[in-house]
Amino acid sequence: MDLRAILMGLAFAFMWSSAFTSARMIVADAPPLTALAFRFLFSGLIGVSIAAALGQSCRLSRGQWRSVAIFGLCQNALYLGLNFVAMQWVEASLAAIIASTMPLLVALLGWIFLGQMVRPLGLAGLVAGVVGVTIIMGSRFSGGVSVEGLIFCGLGALALAVATLTVRGASSQGNVLMIVGLQMFVGAAVLAVAALLTESWQINWNLRLVLAFAYTTLVPGLLATWVWFRLVERIGAVRAATYHFLNPFFGVAVAAVFLSEQLGLADIVGVAIVAAGILAVQLSKAAPVKTG
Repeated sequence: MDLRAILMGLAFAFMWSSAFTSARMIVADAPPLTALAFRFLFSGLIGVSIAAALGQSCRLSRGQWRSVAIFGLCQNALYLGLNFVAMQWVEASLAAIIASTMPLLVALLGWIFLGQMVRPLGLAGLVAGVVGVTIIMGSRFSGGVSVEGLIFCGLGALALAVATLTVRGASSQGNVLMIVGLQMFVGAAVLAVAALLTESWQINWNLRLVLAFAYTTLVPGLLATWVWFRLVERIGAVRAATYHFLNPFFGVAVAAVFLSEQLGLADIVGVAIVAAGILAVQLSKAAPVKTG
């Protein structure tokens, strides 16, 4: 048992899931795209500075620059940008649940468009994911939920799934922290333009906003991304992605504690089914192929 990898996976899942709660706090008092652009700018400056101090170089391979561009656009600008905007209208727990379906989307898109084989366990996981999300959405729609917010969250998860399928081996040649920092700059640049075109500078300064912004910048923004790359480098992408099945649990738990968001029985059942589906999909990828 690789105890270090287990601790890294648990830490990543918690940090990644907590970002939705801190983002919900931020957008309550600041324009979402502007706040996110500044978050990426600060995260990038910190990440690149530390990487340079550690002797890492910005002379990357063509594949690594491709990773910087694609992940900077799809993960930072599109995925997080759409989620930040959506959380003006939807609860953090719901945004976390939708984002957690990303591994299911990766398996589905890979099967449909890339011809990647999905084993029976994986198919069962996909079905379970659909059932779980349907249960959650059914309960939320009956209680009233922003359709626009749901669409934005769904498009964000789709953008991240596309990025995951497109880029492989970003950390295989080192310079991990430098790559993370440069990705932040790509997201900051794209979102800064979008913010200037669509938002006004109206910020309600308070302690909660400052603390949430600092936490989001340093922990989910920088530390979690670095831990993810190191985890993938240590145990491989498939095994690392298994930890995503914890994201629905952590996401709703953190939102319930810090935002007092209410969870019904249907939400709990749906989260459990989605998590089981994610785990099944990842385990099916890890299963060895038997040859005769």
